[in-house]
Amino acid sequence: MSTNKRVLLVVNPISGGKDKTPIIDEVRKTIMQRGDDLHIYETRGEHDKENLYKVVNDYQPTRVLIVGGDGTIKLMAEILKDDKVPLGIFPAGSANGLAENLNLPTNNSELTQIALSDNFVELDTISINNELCLHISDVGLNAALIKNYQEGNIRGKLGYIIQSIPTLIKSDFPFHFKIEVEGRTLHRNAVLLAIANARKYGTGSTINPKGKYDDGLFEVLVFKEFNIPEILKTFREKVELSKDFLEIFSASEVIIECTRKVPFQIDGEYRGEVKKVHAVISPVKIKIAVPQKKAEIKLKP
Repeated sequence: MSTNKRVLLVVNPISGGKDKTPIIDEVRKTIMQRGDDLHIYETRGEHDKENLYKVVNDYQPTRVLIVGGDGTIKLMAEILKDDKVPLGIFPAGSANGLAENLNLPTNNSELTQIALSDNFVELDTISINNELCLHISDVGLNAALIKNYQEGNIRGKLGYIIQSIPTLIKSDFPFHFKIEVEGRTLHRNAVLLAIANARKYGTGSTINPKGKYDDGLFEVLVFKEFNIPEILKTFREKVELSKDFLEIFSASEVIIECTRKVPFQIDGEYRGEVKKVHAVISPVKIKIAVPQKKAEIKLKP
């Protein structure tokens, strides 16, 4: 018997430049078959947080399904603020980093069954400059790429590829960082410094091979140079990166300072230029429905 009595479907209609109608139709059909109630909210880009607060308080959903990218998922996590209401994800953004790390399929029927299932993982979150981060934040070259992508007209992975060369030409790297982590103060020159609670970017690039999303820690990743052979390695199934290319620190808190303002992004959303970043593990956890095998792996001792 179904336990998902009130299902809230949150749809970002413009994310990734994709038509969301097939997903909505599949969810509506399945909910009808289960005899459950469905409420659909489409984001508008203005006042969505306030509107969704009201919807959640009035409707009291027992499951929230999200059709969009990491930004839409983060929006709901900020509203729910705990793991009492599970989330189901339909990756429909530009890169879909969180879904990439959870190995979600692309078939709408499979995604619907997973999103409404009782197979869950609980994810840590990070507070970065007082903003919630679910996946990966960084300062430097990648954030500059995201800025250029958001200012461009072409969405999806093709948009990132098109913007990569202009970003490389215009970016003034390396940057000099001061890093306060685990009682140590380090100074590093780097093209990119990332704070990661996940293993992969949404492109499928594995930058944090040993990262775990539920261990109460995140990784500080210092990319010391722009090295194309090492970058290509990150797209392999098993990744071993040179220490001359990447240095990794596990931490529950870090303070990063740069001698000049550097491009900054959180979960694929550009946040301007900053000289200081403060990250700490947040008390907020989120519960996400995942494929059975992923849940079984989590249950192993």
